[in-house]
Amino acid sequence: MQKLKEEGYQIEAVSNKGYRLLDAPDILSAEELNSIRKTKWIGSSIVYLDVTDSTNIQAKRLAEEGAPHGTLVVAGRQQSGRGRRGKAWESPAHDGIFMTLLLRPAFLPQQASMLTIVAAIAVAKAVRTALRLPATVKWPNDILLNEKKICGILTELSTEIDSINHIVIGVGINVSNQCFPDGIADIATSILLESGKNIHRASLIEAVWEQFESYYDAFCAAGDLSPLLEEYNSFLINRDRQVCILDPSHPFTGTAKGIARTGELIVETEEETRLVSSGEVSVRGIYGYV
Repeated sequence: MQKLKEEGYQIEAVSNKGYRLLDAPDILSAEELNSIRKTKWIGSSIVYLDVTDSTNIQAKRLAEEGAPHGTLVVAGRQQSGRGRRGKAWESPAHDGIFMTLLLRPAFLPQQASMLTIVAAIAVAKAVRTALRLPATVKWPNDILLNEKKICGILTELSTEIDSINHIVIGVGINVSNQCFPDGIADIATSILLESGKNIHRASLIEAVWEQFESYYDAFCAAGDLSPLLEEYNSFLINRDRQVCILDPSHPFTGTAKGIARTGELIVETEEETRLVSSGEVSVRGIYGYV
């Protein structure tokens, strides 16, 4: 019984000799993830950690040690999770999905930034198909439910001048969080808060990478995002909305029209049509987050 308590189970005595489990947490393990795996190459090696600093950090360490293409790192809790531009990502135990995929692609370094788009559409599609929830994408890498963020994606790479050593794609999904700290409470939410559903995290993890594998293979075959454009743009919450491009050197406003085949956001201003690369640029709606 003590071990169950340590793992997060709430226990209620029902007699002098018995007890029952209340609100049993959704426990992850490598064995569970392997048992439901349907992907061809993603997850051929799965590393599960109860607690880690960051799954991206661990995936990069494994890459330097020679871990193969398709290695998946999953954690029950992160102590140093982060998103784009170094922002902290809340990573409480049992409340989220924290995972990183290691890739060793043959394409050129300049194509790597498009993988954030590939990952974003994979997560949105998995939430839609596996959970029947209307997930949308806020360019380039935020996944939303009811216009609040449930998922962020961080892509990092190690390169030579004309080749890629490895790429890691980190995905953090808010699953059963019931509150958020000041500063993000107005833009962040969880699957539980928006749907009332307690979900099986391993099943959603499998669904995400099953979708990603299909999109990734199509992306590699085409060399760009052409096969994904129509579907990504149909998920894009920014599309046909006024947005503010928070470029540190030259912020401007316009109407988002979708993405180009190389991943830039197409923005129409009164003077011209502009292609916006992600980099350090942030996008906001004129009147708020979206």
